[in-house]
Amino acid sequence: MGILTRATEKVPCTVEVSHRFEELSAHVRFDNGAVVHPGDSVLVHGAPVMAPFGEIVVEQREATITRANAFERLWTRLTGDLEFMELCEFSFSEEVTL
Repeated sequence: MGILTRATEKVPCTVEVSHRFEELSAHVRFDNGAVVHPGDSVLVHGAPVMAPFGEIVVEQREATITRANAFERLWTRLTGDLEFMELCEFSFSEEVTL
């Protein structure tokens, strides 16, 4: 893979969506053991998975992983910590600060 080229990879995956009182989540597991690296993007194919309240829905799908090129991977590693620090500036407490 070159410094500016992007590779794509189609992989089988399992999508699990939980819509319960104690958990609201969505997870994707690559069934072939593929790993996503910084800067990569993932597109899961098919219609959105909708779980009725109180249930967990698990479906087999196919996903396309678009691998970041060398420059994008480096840029993501260099700037990722800065973006994380932006999240740390916020507080979710109920106290009002003046």
